[in-house]
Amino acid sequence: MNATKYYLAVISAFTIWGFFSVILKSLDSFPAFDILSYRSVFSAAIMLVITLFLRPKALKENKALFMSFTKKVKYRIIGINMLSGLFLALNWYIFIYVMNNVSVKATSLAYLICPILTMVLAYLILKEKLFKLQWFSVILSFVGCLLLSLGNFMDLFYSMVIAFSYAIYLVMQRKNQELGRFLVLTAQICFAVVLLFPFFMTYEFNTVKTSIFYGTILLIAVVFTIIPMYLNIYALKGLPSSVVGVFIYLNPIINFFLAIFYFHEEITLLQGLSYLLIIISIVIFNIPALKNRIHRRRAAHIQ
Repeated sequence: MNATKYYLAVISAFTIWGFFSVILKSLDSFPAFDILSYRSVFSAAIMLVITLFLRPKALKENKALFMSFTKKVKYRIIGINMLSGLFLALNWYIFIYVMNNVSVKATSLAYLICPILTMVLAYLILKEKLFKLQWFSVILSFVGCLLLSLGNFMDLFYSMVIAFSYAIYLVMQRKNQELGRFLVLTAQICFAVVLLFPFFMTYEFNTVKTSIFYGTILLIAVVFTIIPMYLNIYALKGLPSSVVGVFIYLNPIINFFLAIFYFHEEITLLQGLSYLLIIISIVIFNIPALKNRIHRRRAAHIQ
């Protein structure tokens, strides 16, 4: 199996998310929960329109495929997608809660912890094999995260909660391969919005919205939500969860360099060292996969 397209998908997904802070900065005068609410509802609405009116053939084919499964498989598909929607809703809600009530740093740290949890959960739940070198990279990245959380262990706790909700979501998608990726993502996001709806109804949206706000939210929904999430679950068709998980580090690493060169923020020596350890851990983690590809190419040439 040629894994290049899956690597391109996962790299593209997390690279797009890495630049999310640039567009989000233009909405810094609006409450975080306002952005979450409109982003999730816009995303669900757009995906529903595409599924129902632009991809009716794919919908019909997936419906026929679903009906051909046994009752046990049908229940499993429904259950895993409802759970996926639940973990998406939890991730989105807890992320905003922590951002508003704990600290922004805790949400940033979650992006660094998530790959570690994804790799460990993939090993425990999916029995995905990790080489000794990859375990070393897990430990190295964990040390980098600990250095960033020094003196802020409550931040570390909340970061773990956010990271776990998305890590378990990623791992679940490896066992959710029967139906089309776009339809699956549509169902998950719509279910997440349904679960979040009671919070939307009780929240007071006091800030006056402008045309720029709605335009930016539309951009966020399409470019920074639907496209990267689709690329993410598409990559999981051909790559182990542990491999997809490690590429999550692209997000905070891009943010780190944007903070220095674009936003001109001051970075401490400890932060620099922590991110250096994490970058090294990514390189180390992918060494076995790179060696495997080289061996396969050599074998193909010999044949």
